[in-house]
Amino acid sequence: MSTDHATGHTTDRGSDSPAGRPADPTADRIPVMIPWLGEEEARAASDAVLSGWVAQGPRVAAFERAFAERTGAEHAVAVSSCTTALHLSLVVLGIGPGDEVVVPSLSFIATANAVRYAGAEPVFADVDLATGNLTTATVDAVRTPRTKAVLAVHQGGVPADVHALRAACADWGLPLVEDAACAIGSTVGGKPVGHGALLAAWSFHPRKLVTTGEGGMITTDDAEWAARLRRLREHGMNASAAQRHASDRPLLESYLEVGFNYRMTDIQAAVGLVQLGRLDTMIARRRELAARYDEALRDVPGLTPVRDPGHGQSNFQSYWVLLDEDFPGGRDALLGALADAGVSARRGIMAAHLEPAYADHPGGPLPVTERISRDSLILPLFHTMTEIQQDRVVAALREQAGG
Repeated sequence: MSTDHATGHTTDRGSDSPAGRPADPTADRIPVMIPWLGEEEARAASDAVLSGWVAQGPRVAAFERAFAERTGAEHAVAVSSCTTALHLSLVVLGIGPGDEVVVPSLSFIATANAVRYAGAEPVFADVDLATGNLTTATVDAVRTPRTKAVLAVHQGGVPADVHALRAACADWGLPLVEDAACAIGSTVGGKPVGHGALLAAWSFHPRKLVTTGEGGMITTDDAEWAARLRRLREHGMNASAAQRHASDRPLLESYLEVGFNYRMTDIQAAVGLVQLGRLDTMIARRRELAARYDEALRDVPGLTPVRDPGHGQSNFQSYWVLLDEDFPGGRDALLGALADAGVSARRGIMAAHLEPAYADHPGGPLPVTERISRDSLILPLFHTMTEIQQDRVVAALREQAGG
């Protein structure tokens, strides 16, 4: 047994099988999430260290190729986080001071922060109650002549209706950037999330299905953008360290513009390659568990579980439930009751506009965002979750709901 320092959870690392189970699943607190990391990832990271190439190098390039193939994109550019992926996406679009970018407030604060990193101002739009995602109507309600882009989030792995958003943005003359941090393996119209995206940003944080500890990726079909993104992540250099190392002649680099240090390491990429190989099994297991939650919670009064939208399928990166506004005691009391029962649940998705950093935000009222953020919570879901553990979660919910 070992402790995962990214999550603080003690996990069984001895099995790479999703069928592996703790000896006594009733003995410990049930975590919200456990990343699936095992001996294969350990060996891959060790091989990278022993190779002597630990910074951005051949494994990063291999991970990029594999990720592009998985998402149906022409190009993938590995970076240090999804936040930096969002930032660089806005940079290549030329977003800057005086510009506005429409974003959902219902998202981790990094979505809005990336806009400010570019010198622009995030304008918060409301979301759909069922999916937690932007719609064409909510974007249209807040766009102005200063709007230069739209940044849509596939919230918690639930795919946004990007076909409708892309069409509307094309009519408005606005680029659409997709924050796909949680959505690897989700689908829209039978295609992977990110397929056909102008620019999509991805996360490999431990709460995501595919993790490299930290790290991110940008996917695009535009070769010129991909080339510039590769320069920008490495201080604006026209020749990467890998290219200089591979050359048998001295290669003197130039710095074509002010760039950033947003690189991924080969150690991370080595882990990511193994994780990508697990993805289909992870999604199948999470969807199996989500379906079991659906059935078990069907007659529990006062709550509505997240569902697949009509236009796609979720990877169930998160399984959240929305409480009725008159649910006994409200969301925070339910979190406390679950904690008392040994269940680690989490509040639902944050609303960035309610945080002090965005107290002066532009935009109109956001009633659906505030409702979801106030009345939702995320339930435990991970590949080694047992029926006994899931039944404990459901029993605690039933007791608090009076059903």
